Amino acid sequence: MTQTRQRTGTEDQAPETQRPELGGRRSNQKLRTRNAIIAATRELIRGGGEVTMPAVAQAALVSEATAYRYFPDLSTLLRESFTGLLPDPAEAMASLAECSDPVERIEHATRFLLGHVLSYQGAVRAMMSAAITDGQGGAIRPGLRFGLIDSALAPLEQAGGSGSAAESAFALVQLKRDLALVVSAEALFTLTDLCGLSPSEAIDSAVHAARALTRTAVEDRFRPVEQGPAEN
Repeated sequence: MTQTRQRTGTEDQAPETQRPELGGRRSNQKLRTRNAIIAATRELIRGGGEVTMPAVAQAALVSEATAYRYFPDLSTLLRESFTGLLPDPAEAMASLAECSDPVERIEHATRFLLGHVLSYQGAVRAMMSAAITDGQGGAIRPGLRFGLIDSALAPLEQAGGSGSAAESAFALVQLKRDLALVVSAEALFTLTDLCGLSPSEAIDSAVHAARALTRTAVEDRFRPVEQGPAEN
């Protein structure tokens, strides 16, 4: 009499299920590949040159198709790679922790941000391009500038204004909006690419504008705070 061998549930399962260690090894390999892609991207970002998916794939020793399997587009990869690469606003402003002069503080914030933009300009330009092309704006680009501006103007949060509390609050909001135009990568690249300034000249020009905007707002809307030397 021929015996019929009973099928067990394990015969129909995938090899990873039959042998959990295979699934674990594959998960670890995927994680290593993903981390290698991010690490390669960060090295390219720090180099300041152009950052592209082919360049990332080559640096990570994977195919371009593999890179796209882990990250659907360059902007997603850049956004994740920038995480942890830039200090937070509190760290950036730490050297001026005892300074209450918003004019001096905004100069420091402007130089800090634009210095990093220059250092990472290849990646910054790629993210700006993606933000314009995809129409996602702030969903793509890191918002370091806004945190720096908030931190730089923190002394004005406690300063009384020349008008009502509501007027002072609006004046501060308006100042932050104005500063967002000049404490920015857009301003820096306008000055270098269109105005022909050197990087150092461009940063000095942006700093001059940021200081002027802040000083005018302080003098017009807020009670006197400690001021630095007047500019010529």
